[in-house]
Order: sequence, then structure tokens, then C-alpha cells
Amino acid sequence: MTETDHVPSERQQKSGTGKRRRPTSLYRKLRRKLSKTDLRAPITWLRHHNIVPADVIFSSYPRSGTTWSRFTLFEILTGRVAGFEAVNSTICTIATHRNGPRLLPGNGKFIASHEQFRPEYKRAIYLVRDARDVALSEFAYTRALEFFEGDFDKFLNTFLCGKISAFGPWQRHVASWLDSPIAATGNLLVVRFEDLRQNPHEGFARMAEFLGVSVDEDRIRQAIANNSLDKMKKKEDAEPQRASVKGRFVRGGAVQGWRGKLTPAQVELIEHHAGTALARLGYPVGSRTMEPEMDAEALA
Repeated sequence: MTETDHVPSERQQKSGTGKRRRPTSLYRKLRRKLSKTDLRAPITWLRHHNIVPADVIFSSYPRSGTTWSRFTLFEILTGRVAGFEAVNSTICTIATHRNGPRLLPGNGKFIASHEQFRPEYKRAIYLVRDARDVALSEFAYTRALEFFEGDFDKFLNTFLCGKISAFGPWQRHVASWLDSPIAATGNLLVVRFEDLRQNPHEGFARMAEFLGVSVDEDRIRQAIANNSLDKMKKKEDAEPQRASVKGRFVRGGAVQGWRGKLTPAQVELIEHHAGTALARLGYPVGSRTMEPEMDAEALA
């Protein structure tokens, strides 16, 4: 979602001199740096100009399970096999939605966004994931694309107190949606990624109902089966993404995988800044972080 641009195959990734290309050009690095400044505001406004009330936003903070969810929803809504190019041209991003298909009742589009809540958003699904897992996934992603240099502790301070991307600290992003005008009107569906992984059929059925789309139960089951972790990795192999050059765009791990990776000091830092938002979403904080780990896999 942030950037799921298709990249050439392994053989094509080498230049004429035989050297492997870098995952991110200097131009893209500069563009990302500028996206974290006020210069981004007029571009963001322009991208939101043609959103209408019939459109539904599918929002999340980056690295919250968005890719897997979009692929599965694509198959539920269209009945077609999901791939990166097909999904990105159908469940379009804010930057590309003007030419996107109108899949929803009332001639609405289903638009993917990583933005904090904006007044243009009248109806939305907000996908959330535990900030402690998000931080680990975002660290791996930004390092793979060479958007960040430094260790995890340095990254974590920027993630929580600055802008590791254009979308602000995780806790501020969450608060913008939970405190938004649509939160108490029935026009915002909040879905926890961990719940979706534990019971995907129920979760995706809820999302389809929220979208006003009537779909066959077998289609939901098939869409989930078609986008398992192994199959998602095969789809990435068929359509490599920029992060694929130095790792994987589609990553795998346990729900609450942070338990075996973060130090107590790192957990304390995250909970100091994001503990309120975590608790509002029902995630364990403080003494409750000692509860047993959930037995489920996660897709970043």
C-alpha cells in the first residue's frame, strides 16, 4: 500500500554492467523525505478532491496486514484471482483512485489509504495491528528500501515521536480514527488484524456486510484459502515488489511476535507513548503483557 510498485525480475534487476540495482532510487528517497514535510499538504488535498460519500475508505497504518486484507477483499468483491497489479488497479490508493472502478453499491469506490482521518472520509474500514508488531515490520521494510539507516532503538524513537513515514506516529494515527466524527455514527468499522487472522471468515464477512455487498460464503472461504502466507509469497515471487530486492514485501510471523524480539526497555518505551491507544484497542499493556502469546500466524 505505501508502495507496492512492481519491479523487474531478478535478471532484469541487474544493470547493463551486471550490477544489481538498488531497491530505491535517489529520487524516491528525496520524495519520501519531502512527504514528511508541509510540502505534502496541497498534494494530499488534491488527491482527496474527488472523493464522494458513496466511496468507502480502507485505511490502516502501514505494515498492519493491509496487503493480505486487500488481496482477500479483492477476491471477495470481484471473484477474480488476486495479484499485485490487479489489486492495485481495483482497490486503488488515494493517489490513483480517480480512475478506479466503482465496485460498491451507490456507484462507490473502495479506496485504500494510509492517511490519518480526514473530513472527506464519510465511511471507512480501519484495520489496526498491535504497534509493537507494526514497529518491527516497518523497521524491516524501511531498511530493505534503504529509507532508514540506524539500529532499531533509533528507529523506534522516530516511529513513536517523529515521522518514520508521511503518516505520523502510530498512536496519533489511531487516535485520529477512534476520535473521528464517523466513529460513533456506524460509519466506521474497526477491525483488529489479530482478530482477522484468528477468525478470517467472520472478519471478512463483517467487512463485506459493512460494504453492503452480498457474497456467497464459498467465495469468502475460497478467497481466504487463495491468499494464505505461502500463496502470498508465491504471488510476490511472480510480481516482485521493491522491497523484494533486499528481502520480502510479504513477511510472516506470529501474532504478538514482538514478545520474542523486543527488549523490556523497548516494550516500556512503546507503551509509554502508545499505551493509551493500545489499551483503547484492547491490546495488553503493562502487567497484561505477560499473558501467553496467541497461536496464530500474521502477514505484514
